[in-house]
Amino acid sequence: MKRAISAPTLLALFLCTACVTINVYFPAAAAEKAADRIIDEVWDQGAPKPGGSVVPPQSSLPSRFLFATLDFVISPAHAAQPDIDISSPEVQRVKASLEARFSSLKPYFDSGAVGLTGDGLVAVRDPNGVPLAQRNAVKALVADENRDRLALYQQIANANGQPQWAGQIQSVFAQRWVAKAQPGWWYQDSSGWKQK
Repeated sequence: MKRAISAPTLLALFLCTACVTINVYFPAAAAEKAADRIIDEVWDQGAPKPGGSVVPPQSSLPSRFLFATLDFVISPAHAAQPDIDISSPEVQRVKASLEARFSSLKPYFDSGAVGLTGDGLVAVRDPNGVPLAQRNAVKALVADENRDRLALYQQIANANGQPQWAGQIQSVFAQRWVAKAQPGWWYQDSSGWKQK
């Protein structure tokens, strides 16, 4: 004796076993805004600009009822917001370290002895541009700067719950450091060193 499964039973089984896959994509535009804000603060190129608040339009009563009903029947999936959190204590600590060091590095950026690399770090570009007595100190400044920059990229990724984003964040920062560099500073791209 065979028993047929009714359509409502099939639908209930389907809803109970349905899976929702949420893709967490890398929010490149938000990362760029976060990078610009940090770079401006580190290089003291201006305070962050406050954003205006946007008031969302009010939805109609029937559409609100429809969404509330759907939310009740099927729990809503919440995708990650396209935003980058840079407010964690770890990110702020590393940023403060970069800010404190910048006044010591700036003369070497200005003279061209130190430049921005294509991977979001810094390098001694022209050792002859540094007096012999200061070369070890400049090498130490560059090493400390690179250590903090790498920590910054990883801490931003960690603060956003996506440690695997560190490389993408570093890539965004690499572009933004160069874009925000002062005229006359040196940067490196795939073809070598260039002066902005």
